[in-house]
Amino acid sequence: MAETTFAARSYRDDGVVLRTHRLGEADRIVVFLTRRHGQVRAVARGVRRTSSRFGARLEPFMVADLQLVHGRSLEVVSQAVARASYGASIVSDYARYTVAAAMAETAERLTASDTDAGPAQYQLLVGALAALSRGAHEPGLILDSYLLRALATAGWAPSFTDCARCGGAGPHSAFSAALGGIVCPGCRPPGSPAPAAETVALLAALLSGDWAAADPSEPVHRREAAGLVAAYAQWHLERAVGSLRLVEREPAGP
Repeated sequence: MAETTFAARSYRDDGVVLRTHRLGEADRIVVFLTRRHGQVRAVARGVRRTSSRFGARLEPFMVADLQLVHGRSLEVVSQAVARASYGASIVSDYARYTVAAAMAETAERLTASDTDAGPAQYQLLVGALAALSRGAHEPGLILDSYLLRALATAGWAPSFTDCARCGGAGPHSAFSAALGGIVCPGCRPPGSPAPAAETVALLAALLSGDWAAADPSEPVHRREAAGLVAAYAQWHLERAVGSLRLVEREPAGP
């Protein structure tokens, strides 16, 4: 009977670790973004003991095949098998670590109450962490591309060509986070920034994943784009992503 009950309460899924909290002397609460069940909060019992069978597999940014058991208020991790070990290469590099932390914080916000968005957000985050861990692109570019694409997946796709408000054909020279991206002179709110054309092109490349265009971009345009992406994320998430303050950006040059 006990075995039947356990089987009925347990399920398997792949999950990426977004965050962990200490619980008691040896346990942890782990926040996962899973492939099929969205955001899951679970207790990992005894995971902080040196003898733990799967402690290292439940560190931030790790991807694991999980067996989870439904609990009263939190799920319980009964098994974890590593699928992708991104954590070690990320936490050993400050730039990568801060970028990963900002991505994980954003993913946690976007999936906190939207279970349906979980699968798409999971794929997006795991892909970004994989690119970050292998150094495929400059960390700041990976972060800004991830933020734009995560927000677009959540329903807030920005426009960097036609006017985000009236749809008037671009190019246009003003940016409004509140209106959804680039806007024409007629729709431009007072005080809207006017980014360089190269910055707008970079933003469009980051949104579409056009790395052939994004990778050669100049630091001055990367910094300007980063500021606009942060403003856009803050507007739609309704508060700042705290980890963004720690992200180091390339100097703009003389």
